[in-house]
Amino acid sequence: MKAKTVKIFLDDRGSFLGRGKGCLIVRGRKGEVEEYPLFENEIGEVHIRIGNSVSSGALATCAFWGIDLLILTQRGNPVAYLKSLDYDSHVKTRICQYEAIKNGKGIEIAKKIVLSRIEGQNQILRKYGLRQHDLVKARETIGKIESDKLGVVRKRLVGIEGFHTERYFRQIFQLLPKSIMIQKRRTFKAYDGINNTFNLAYTVLKWKVLRAIIKAKLEPYLGFLHSEQFGKPSLVCDLMEMYRYLIDDFLIQYSKTLRKKDFSMKKEDFSRKRKGQREYLKKALATDFMNKLNSFFESKVEIPRIKHGNRQEIESLLNEEAFLLAKYLRNEKNEWTPRLPSL
Repeated sequence: MKAKTVKIFLDDRGSFLGRGKGCLIVRGRKGEVEEYPLFENEIGEVHIRIGNSVSSGALATCAFWGIDLLILTQRGNPVAYLKSLDYDSHVKTRICQYEAIKNGKGIEIAKKIVLSRIEGQNQILRKYGLRQHDLVKARETIGKIESDKLGVVRKRLVGIEGFHTERYFRQIFQLLPKSIMIQKRRTFKAYDGINNTFNLAYTVLKWKVLRAIIKAKLEPYLGFLHSEQFGKPSLVCDLMEMYRYLIDDFLIQYSKTLRKKDFSMKKEDFSRKRKGQREYLKKALATDFMNKLNSFFESKVEIPRIKHGNRQEIESLLNEEAFLLAKYLRNEKNEWTPRLPSL
């Protein structure tokens, strides 16, 4: 069977996705039509931005054929994901995931995630000639956490990860052009354009990891490093940690040509009674950014595929890593060691 390599993007306003005989049909706002055959089984994803439309027949077809359909805001921020009803039918994997919270596997996984996060950051720091973390000391510190209570271990690990990450961002932000340089990493509701660009890229990574976790039949909201909270996909946050450095490298390279004039201010609701302004990439640049980011996830890294091949796309690596974690939780593998691509 061929790999599902075809992706359909409805980026401009006024496009329509419908179903034809044996195919999906995309009709542009000027009336142009493209057909995507279903029986060749090559369609892997459909991305639909706000301002476009889709028929109920096309939705049903995507669910039946296992085609991932993603709804995005106009800026490219993923907000919804279509999945078929049988996606949650493999309950054994989730039972093993719940048991890992108590049987010690969760602690082992949480430790490996933090160590992988630090190792990835070191790759960035080394590539750009910055001061690296003391990996030996970090490994020793993590190894000395001996509590059998996951909550206690989490608290220690989050502190270790936070210390290294703050020092890491302080250094890599110095690589940015002076006109857009910032001093501190801000996540939720950041005001400046650079942090919001980082946040957008991480949100796309979050969607890629979420999809990988769902395909592996894991529970996205039950993590090991991140605690269980309402509305927080903690396992997604866990696996994201290991691959953020790849996004950071992409953003460092992309930001080299950015200037202050490439951003614009937008008024937004901060609360029911308060409005404020945030800085974002201008629309044309935001589209260019998303196109390049999508291409980045399709770029290949020197990590062998599970079945064949010495290289694979970053996207498929995320899928495989979630699959290998699921096998480890089901006791089908003796250990799980995250695979980190070299820069």
